[in-house]
Amino acid sequence: ECQKETVEITWKIHPDFVKHAARLFLGNCMPTRFNLLETGEGEAHFNYRLDDCRFRKQVKGKWLFYHNELTYRPQAKTKPAAYVYPIKCAHKPDVWVPSFLNPGSGVSEGRGGLVFQMALLNQLTGMAKTNIISLGSFMPIWAAVEQKSHQPLLLLMDECVAAPTPELQPGSQVYSIIGNKCLLESMRGNSRFLPRYHSSAVILYLQSFKPPFGQEVYIHCNLVAWDPNGLNEGKKACNYVKETGWQLLDNTAYSSLCDCCESTCKSRKMRSPGSKHGMVQNAVLGPLT
Repeated sequence: ECQKETVEITWKIHPDFVKHAARLFLGNCMPTRFNLLETGEGEAHFNYRLDDCRFRKQVKGKWLFYHNELTYRPQAKTKPAAYVYPIKCAHKPDVWVPSFLNPGSGVSEGRGGLVFQMALLNQLTGMAKTNIISLGSFMPIWAAVEQKSHQPLLLLMDECVAAPTPELQPGSQVYSIIGNKCLLESMRGNSRFLPRYHSSAVILYLQSFKPPFGQEVYIHCNLVAWDPNGLNEGKKACNYVKETGWQLLDNTAYSSLCDCCESTCKSRKMRSPGSKHGMVQNAVLGPLT
């Protein structure tokens, strides 16, 4: 039985093996209790925290998995186990955040006391080790702002374009990904913003596309740190959901803020860089092939 932080395991033992109960292990842990049944069988009970017994953590999407093994070791530890049985627990954490999603890792750039970051992930299990993307596959692009001692901050991807160069010029050829503060690519394909782990970071789950200017692209984004309570038509993150239309990422009850996604949204002036309410940072990711 898997709980949020603990696991309880009952292992029934054949009468011939009852005398070897001390050689049963969960990872490197011995049974916490042993019962002898009237049938001559035994029951080895393991009751441990998931932080104990050398459990291994694995992250897949929104799920956190814990892996271990039950083993019977009649010989010394240097010898292989005579019997192995896999154990796996899984749950969706409420507030647990993978270490690589915590602001404070990855490439950083600071301005005005705030540190912004943007990076390509490897299918949500860590930082990507390659910049070569299969056409049609998904590119998880993570962006964050370090909270440090600031008031709570909401990280928004204000505008994003793909371009063939690491620097944008007035005449640069660009392909719009996020415009009007809305994820335009969610209308064209299956791209979307993933639900947040915390307000100061966001993951753009971008389906790779064939750009109109060759295979090599750079993703340019304006990252905005904003007051979480200050959402409006000019400061928001919107996804297009095929069945229902445009939805606000952070509170679907206010999805009406996304009504202008296909027209022209009113733009509110950004507060000054010294303001505690907001700050903008230009970020570039690439080259991606």
